[in-house]
Amino acid sequence: MFRSAHPDFELTTPERSAIAGTFYGRDMARRQLADFFGPFEEVLAEPEEFFERGDRIVVFFRLRSRPRGSSAAVEIRAGHVWTMRDGRAARLEIFPEREKALEAAARQERDPPIGKRPIGA
Repeated sequence: MFRSAHPDFELTTPERSAIAGTFYGRDMARRQLADFFGPFEEVLAEPEEFFERGDRIVVFFRLRSRPRGSSAAVEIRAGHVWTMRDGRAARLEIFPEREKALEAAARQERDPPIGKRPIGA
């Protein structure tokens, strides 16, 4: 997932996540997700719907996971907002509620593009 991502890639996870925050750079994002999914023996993310809004792509997905040593599977449905720059993924924001992902993409469409924001914004 990160191999072709923009070098300045950003990952923003939900506040109520075990790894809440914004992480900068492909390597940091990869490590954070690896740590988050480390306790799981199986993880399967299946995209279900796509919505394009300018340089942003909203993805509704279903995530199925099974903790190590357990037969119990967990399934969630959530949303991602991917921001593209120069044909590469520049940002991924994860939203537990799908509707919030659509709202964020619409709101961001009015914001300056990533990499063109004023310092401190």
